[in-house]
Amino acid sequence: MLVLWDIDHTLLDAGPAGRDAYAAAFQEIAGRPLSAPWLFDGRTELAAATEVLQAHGIDPAGGTLDRFLDRLVTQFRAYAGDIATQGRALPGAAAALAAVGALHGVHQSVLTGNLYPLAVLKLAAFGLTDHLDLRLGAYGGDAYERTDLPAHAFARVERELGRPHRPEDTVIVGDTLRDVATARAAGARIVAVATGSVGADALAAAGADVVLADLADTAATVHAITGRHSAG
Repeated sequence: MLVLWDIDHTLLDAGPAGRDAYAAAFQEIAGRPLSAPWLFDGRTELAAATEVLQAHGIDPAGGTLDRFLDRLVTQFRAYAGDIATQGRALPGAAAALAAVGALHGVHQSVLTGNLYPLAVLKLAAFGLTDHLDLRLGAYGGDAYERTDLPAHAFARVERELGRPHRPEDTVIVGDTLRDVATARAAGARIVAVATGSVGADALAAAGADVVLADLADTAATVHAITGRHSAG
């Protein structure tokens, strides 16, 4: 089984320092403050960065988008200490990762809109990397549309583990409607967590297989994801 976790608002909240890093990167590229909202809601970094440039009348072509993403990584690294002190792992996240990771035959990674360096930085800031194999994940620099990310994760599983992977052996855990749509498009199960901006009813209506209020109940989380009971 492959379990792919969303990061922001599923496992952690990067806090105001994360937003400050985005604003600083935009200021460097545009020479003016960020004025239009930076919309994520499950978007990949490629999509969000492209859309925020266009919203400010800036053409992302000609290398501008690449420069923006490079500055984004630089600014996040500069703000890493603030992210660690101002942000937080969400309740139960570390315990859930440990419990699912302790089960035989389960591999865990991420399916996230974050660029790979930002994913690693955020997870490391809150000690959440130990039970994740980040070689197997899919990241916000892999594709523009989130629904295209699972194919990248599946290809990495086959390459790194040396065996074919079936989408139906995959569970995606996330907090947005895009997480639900991505799982449905990939043929994976989806466990939705109502710890972001989308309520439990909306997640269920969108087609989530299971909806959890949060990850605080480790046994319930493990059972929702794997159908098994945690070793503890």
